[in-house]
Amino acid sequence: MDRYYTDFLNELLTLFPCVALTGVRQSGKTTTLSQLSAPWQVYDLEKRSDYEIVVRDPDLFFRLNPDHIALDEAQLLPEVFPALRVAIDADRGKNGRFIITGSSSPELMRSISESLAGRVAMIEVAPFMMGEAYAQPISDLYRLILSGDLLSSYQEMTAGETSLQQHHDYWFRGGYPEPWVKNNSRFHTLWMQNYIKTYLDRDILRLFPNLQRGKYQLFLQMLAQLSGTIINYSDIARTLGVSAPTVREYFKIAHGTFIWRHLPPYEKNASKRIVKHPKGYLRDSGLLHHLLHLNSLNDVLSHPQMGHSWESMVIENIIRGLNALGCVFDYFHYRTSAGAEVDLVLEGEFGLLPVEVKYKQTVTLRELKGIRRFIKEYQCPYGIVISNNERLGLLDEGLIAIPFAYL
Repeated sequence: MDRYYTDFLNELLTLFPCVALTGVRQSGKTTTLSQLSAPWQVYDLEKRSDYEIVVRDPDLFFRLNPDHIALDEAQLLPEVFPALRVAIDADRGKNGRFIITGSSSPELMRSISESLAGRVAMIEVAPFMMGEAYAQPISDLYRLILSGDLLSSYQEMTAGETSLQQHHDYWFRGGYPEPWVKNNSRFHTLWMQNYIKTYLDRDILRLFPNLQRGKYQLFLQMLAQLSGTIINYSDIARTLGVSAPTVREYFKIAHGTFIWRHLPPYEKNASKRIVKHPKGYLRDSGLLHHLLHLNSLNDVLSHPQMGHSWESMVIENIIRGLNALGCVFDYFHYRTSAGAEVDLVLEGEFGLLPVEVKYKQTVTLRELKGIRRFIKEYQCPYGIVISNNERLGLLDEGLIAIPFAYL
């Protein structure tokens, strides 16, 4: 199944000597390496024989293999990073020589920052976007956002060839590739159960051996209830029976291992009183629904978390789509003490873009007071509203209605 970031990966290989693919476990990094053509050689450091080949003498390994080498789960061998730096510097002018992958971001990022700064470009490999799951070409929406031409050119966009039922199926199931490939509901349930156990016992406890497993497991269950909400560290600490700094560390771990996305508040040049607590959500809606014990779409639609789940899924698709094009941007949420709110604020090379997400088909201007005021206060050229509307068009001056089918 084709991935949207492939063109960006190929571009980076022409510009940098090394590219790092990071992301949550089982998101498709190893599959990407398996699709590399000759003369690329792939070494899987979770495979004992490959590990022994590299660990025996990393410097000599790279002298024998000076280019077209891919190392899967590179963070398992910290010694490889200084050796990789030496190998890159031996022929600094040559690009596209190495690819490394890693699921455990804290370890990988520390090794990269200490040894490979300036020598490596990074791509976050996430589970499928909706279009990838249904083998659709990437939407024009992301290109138009990146170019800054969305307001003048949004009518050029075409919807994907997917149905409303497919949109809801993707929302319920989430985007992890293997359950999509197997396409079996029983397998999906069992896979999720084992995925969570593997995440706890293999990734987290290996990375953080002094972590209290029971407390962190309870924290994971709490994340499902907290997904899409404003985060108050003190309240969570009291519930868990730990300190507020410990809760902050738990969130840092969850974000750093790519299961949770941290949205800081947007408080630049604000004339109004801003709620400064962060917001966040579980990145995969299928994982969220599994942790909430929602076994069908009807269970999701009747659950109090339904709105937060839909909102988070849409936001994650937007962020992944822009990442796939190599867009440089930051993301935030916005809320004032008076209750005005914008679900997502993007700030990057394209400028400042507020995004509101609604599950409903018909959205009134009264429901969009927050984003309309944000556009006016920050003089944004436009904002967008993502909903289940059937028609693409303007809701108000500078406010574009985009049906979810266009994502």
